[in-house]
Amino acid sequence: MRADCPKQYLHVAGKPVLRHTVDAFLASPAIAHVFIVVSPDDGWVDEAIPSAREKVTVLRCGGKTRRDSVLNGLDAIAGRVGPQDWVLVHDAARPGLTPALIGKLIAAIDGDPVGGLLALPVADTVKRSGQGRLETLSREGLWLAQTPQAFRHELLARALRNNADVTDEASAVEALGLVPQLVEGHARNNKVTMPADMELVEMFLAARPVENKPDRKAD
Repeated sequence: MRADCPKQYLHVAGKPVLRHTVDAFLASPAIAHVFIVVSPDDGWVDEAIPSAREKVTVLRCGGKTRRDSVLNGLDAIAGRVGPQDWVLVHDAARPGLTPALIGKLIAAIDGDPVGGLLALPVADTVKRSGQGRLETLSREGLWLAQTPQAFRHELLARALRNNADVTDEASAVEALGLVPQLVEGHARNNKVTMPADMELVEMFLAARPVENKPDRKAD
């Protein structure tokens, strides 16, 4: 991002990226509490998220990887949640999340034995290059994983403990032989990765909030 601070603390549409993300959860009636996992030496979170906010707790137990940070956070809240309580894990750098998308995911997994995640069906033609060759892949059945990813506390902690080499929570659960639900998300829930992403996110934040619409179904 070529910035002087981590991307979740950059300002977009008048406030830090992280605050947009947290505000979406606080605006959802289905969310009981928000835990923010940061590294022990994080020097920006106190300014981005005032400590007096209700329903928000900062956990300074972040690890070297996403998996480590999530697992450390799950361990830290173990005394405050039950093993069958739902936990929604979200990327701080996805400020386009809305209460409607949160509600859509929660409604979809209600009663599900595993859990699920927001995702987008792949719409573009997919190419793979390597060893001097270019190959066109079928996009049928391909989805782009987003967050939140929602699983019960005990299941997610066990999955992450058993699988260190994973890139998201769903892949850890899949490694147990389980199948999470894919719930169609929205392009506004894009992750801020490159400088140009900030312009796209700002455009979405200024637009009319997303409403729940019928999904395309995953196979």
